[in-house]
Amino acid sequence: MTDELTLPGFDIESFVRDTLAEDLGEGLPGGGHDVTSESVIPVDARFAGVMDTRDAIHVAGLPVAEAFFRALDPDMQIDILVHEGASVPSGTDLMRLEGNARAMLTAERAALNTVQHLSGIATMVAEYVAAMDNPDCTLLDTRKTIPGLRHLEKYAVRMGGGANHRMGLWDAAMIKDNHVLVAGSVGEAVRRAVEAGVEDIICEVDRIDQIEPALEAGATRLLLDNMEPPTLREAVALVAGRVPTEASGGINLDTIRAKAATGVDYVSVGRLTQSAPAADIGLDFTPL
Repeated sequence: MTDELTLPGFDIESFVRDTLAEDLGEGLPGGGHDVTSESVIPVDARFAGVMDTRDAIHVAGLPVAEAFFRALDPDMQIDILVHEGASVPSGTDLMRLEGNARAMLTAERAALNTVQHLSGIATMVAEYVAAMDNPDCTLLDTRKTIPGLRHLEKYAVRMGGGANHRMGLWDAAMIKDNHVLVAGSVGEAVRRAVEAGVEDIICEVDRIDQIEPALEAGATRLLLDNMEPPTLREAVALVAGRVPTEASGGINLDTIRAKAATGVDYVSVGRLTQSAPAADIGLDFTPL
């Protein structure tokens, strides 16, 4: 079973190469090799391995783990046992491997770190989707990602049942309070973005009286920031479907259902990528 991982803008080969180089200390005095495996494990030793989860999780990152192992042993036999995005109980085997023992041990930590982190994100996202319990509202991530891991973390959000906000600073304008501070008003900030030819213009508003100026100037989505449910309902009614609406700020597992029920189209949560706990996933080896 294999799920192909294709992420536009993400070079998995470079990611694997750079991550392994960091772990091996390439370019540093005495670096460039796994001193423990090279000193303890015979060069031709072979292992069988099983990666399993000790937590109930939504799975994400197994194709990346496979790439780490194949980078060091291209002939390694690898069987991915579950699909990406699958919900599996604790004790589930995720991957079986057979190949060069040194390669497995050297790639082990990078592979596990990736699957633990991405599955942790996917699992938290699934918890938020379940707590929201609203098929008419979409859960979004944010740009609060670890530098260098944005593509993978946003991929994990999708595996958990969420969707992605803008990928970066390039694919949509997002006018926030500091932009408004410089421009002078919400309407002027949006007008400048429209005049610059930007197609997607998300405008953050934290007061009801900012809604009409933002819409009149040409905003294509409103981010309703730190509003409680009664205010959100008022804002959604005022927008009246003219543009999509997004609730953000103060959203957790206890508050997401009430905020999603106000009629907003989206709810965005920064902690999905900012602070999801790693899943407990292990890898056990057997000498052959």
